[in-house]
Amino acid sequence: MMIWVKNMLIFMYSIFCYVIAITGQLWFIFYLSDWQLIEKSIHSPQEVNFFVALLINILLIIIFASQHSFMARNWFKKIITTFIHPASERCTYVLMSGLSLWLIIFLWQPINGTIWHIENDIMSSFIFFLFIFGWAFSSLATFNINHFELFGLQQAYLNLVNKRPAQINFTEKLFYKFIRHPIQLGILIGIWATSNMTYGHFTISILLTLYIFLGLYFEEKDLVNTLGDAYKDYKQRVGLVIPKIWR
Repeated sequence: MMIWVKNMLIFMYSIFCYVIAITGQLWFIFYLSDWQLIEKSIHSPQEVNFFVALLINILLIIIFASQHSFMARNWFKKIITTFIHPASERCTYVLMSGLSLWLIIFLWQPINGTIWHIENDIMSSFIFFLFIFGWAFSSLATFNINHFELFGLQQAYLNLVNKRPAQINFTEKLFYKFIRHPIQLGILIGIWATSNMTYGHFTISILLTLYIFLGLYFEEKDLVNTLGDAYKDYKQRVGLVIPKIWR
C-alpha cells in the first residue's frame, strides 16, 4: 500500500511538472508575440540602463541554458537518481525547465530601439503565419516522437502501474525523416518571426539561437554515443535543422 501511495505521489508530481512547463511555454509564446495580449511583453518599455538590462538578460539565458544542458547529461542523471526515484527524473528536468523559462518571462528586461518594424499588411500577415507555424510545428514534433515520454508523464505512469519502460528505439518518423531536430527548428522560426523586432527581442533571439546550436552540438554527441552507427548514418542523410536538398 505504501509503495502504491509513493508511486501515486510521483505520478501527481509529474502532472504538476507538466502543467508548470506547458503553461510557461504558452506564456512565453504570448510574451514574444506581437499580439500584446499580456501586460508585460518583450515589447514593453525599457525600465533600466541598457548595460544593466543586457547583463540581466545574458545571465537569465545562462541560467536557462545551464539547466537544460547539465540536467540533460547522462552523468547528471546518474547523480540525481541517487536522490530521487528514477521515474521522477525526467519530470524533474521538465519542472526545472519550466521554472527557468518562467524566470525569463518575469525578469527579462525589455530594451528600447527597433531593428525592423513592418507595417505592410501582407508582410505582417505572412510573418504572423510564420510565428504560429513555428510554434505549432515545434509542438507537433514532440508528438512525432513521444510527447508524454519527453515530458516525463509516461515514466511516472508506467511506474504507477508497475510496468517497465519500453526500450527506446531509433526510428525516423514524419518530420524526422527530413530534419534531425524539428522541435528546435520550430522554436527558431518562432523566436525570429516578428513584425516588430526590438533590441530586446533581438537579444533574446540571438542568445537563444546560440544556445540551441550549442545544445545541439552536445546532444548530437550523446546520440552518437548512445545509438552508434545508426545515428552516424542518419546524420549523413538528414539535415540538422534544414532538410538536405541533395544527398
